[in-house]
Amino acid sequence: MIYPVILSGGSGSRLWPLSRKLLPKQLLTLVGQDSLLQQTVSRVSEKAGFAAPVVIANEEHRFIIAEQMRASGIVPKALLLEPVGRNTAPAVAIAALRLLQDEDDALMVVMPSDHVVTDAPAFQAAVESATMAARAGFLVTFGIVPERAETGYGYIAPGNALSDCGDTRAVARFIEKPNAVDAESYVSAGYLWNSGIFMFGAAAFIDELERLRPDMVASCREALAGAKTDADFIRLDKVAFSNCPADSIDYAVMEHTTRGAVVPVSMGWSDLGAWSALWEISDKDEDGNVIRGDVVAEQARNCYLRSEGCLVAAIGIEDLVVVATADAVMVAPLERAQDVKMLVERLAREGRSEVEVASTVHRPWGNYTSLHQGDRVQVKHILVKPGERLSLQMHHHRAEHWVVAQGTAKVVCGDKELMLSENQSVYIPLGSAHRLENPGKIPLHVIEVQSGSYLGEDDIVRFDDHYGRG
Repeated sequence: MIYPVILSGGSGSRLWPLSRKLLPKQLLTLVGQDSLLQQTVSRVSEKAGFAAPVVIANEEHRFIIAEQMRASGIVPKALLLEPVGRNTAPAVAIAALRLLQDEDDALMVVMPSDHVVTDAPAFQAAVESATMAARAGFLVTFGIVPERAETGYGYIAPGNALSDCGDTRAVARFIEKPNAVDAESYVSAGYLWNSGIFMFGAAAFIDELERLRPDMVASCREALAGAKTDADFIRLDKVAFSNCPADSIDYAVMEHTTRGAVVPVSMGWSDLGAWSALWEISDKDEDGNVIRGDVVAEQARNCYLRSEGCLVAAIGIEDLVVVATADAVMVAPLERAQDVKMLVERLAREGRSEVEVASTVHRPWGNYTSLHQGDRVQVKHILVKPGERLSLQMHHHRAEHWVVAQGTAKVVCGDKELMLSENQSVYIPLGSAHRLENPGKIPLHVIEVQSGSYLGEDDIVRFDDHYGRG
């Protein structure tokens, strides 16, 4: 069996304002009906001949990732949580070491969770070729046959064909993201885009990484040895993993190994690295516009226009990206879509919360949406999934009013336990221990009005939590 290793980190900056630090693009539904993460795990499901996946994720995303995996009917072999981001080489090393605990000859195909692949049969054929090379001890990367000269991707120069390994060839060299003139020459010379998808034996990767970066392997071994199991998650030791050097697979291994190989493939691939990439792969109207949500466009051409809520109306514009969410609107020329990251960096320096979270925040029990924030008052829409409950908690600085809009609520407030139905309400005094639970079979919708001197999410003292949060 081939073990998929799904990399699910990310900072949520490239597709801002839709993606955020706590909701990066792989968790969003951008193309089709499922999130990019769900599409990735479906591509390498057991039905396609793969073993259960190993998922490497940011600790802060753990509950929404687990929920999306459950919704896809996928039970991971392991869901490993990184306490801090350390780039792809340590993440893959952790996955390889985890697989080697069970199998000496485990093969792994490493995939970012935020890529699009529209031609699954072509992907499967490439995996078959890569499997032959990986079993022969090569470290294989998937090289995308270019559709155009592109300055946003790195390139791979393919070398000689490998015997008995299908279409796989040796890697002659890796090339950083080029300027426009060099990109044209690389495409003409038959170079390939570097997809960031890899396949190799777990032991072969660890052997090569230990030769090149023994410090990294030592830190990863220590982080895995000190890991704690928490429900469905494996939490890496924070101190050991924080001490691990950060580096990518390319820089740490692939650019230095003599065992590098590449399999060329055309599989409808995109890394969705900018809004312009999403515009390129999406269906367009007769004027070249991609329109999503409540949008009215008049005399607009070659634009990506998206609303996640309010009406967006545009007239007389060309070659623009306009994305509106409940709390932010972003406008940029398509040709400068890569520079959205600059905006995010500035917002982060200014301490803007819009970088971190969206107006809807996901929790293991459901989600809440901020409807209004004012002086000493905040209004939220809380959705609790059937059978789920919030922690038993209290607040030092705020009181709360809960109004049941739909469903049935079981409420603990102090020493009282109440059952509330639609249109009933309860007052939670400041300092009272309380809990909200959905005992029913349909989602529970509650409107919460908070009032007090401080309304931040860190004003929570948890006494008991079903999900193990402190």
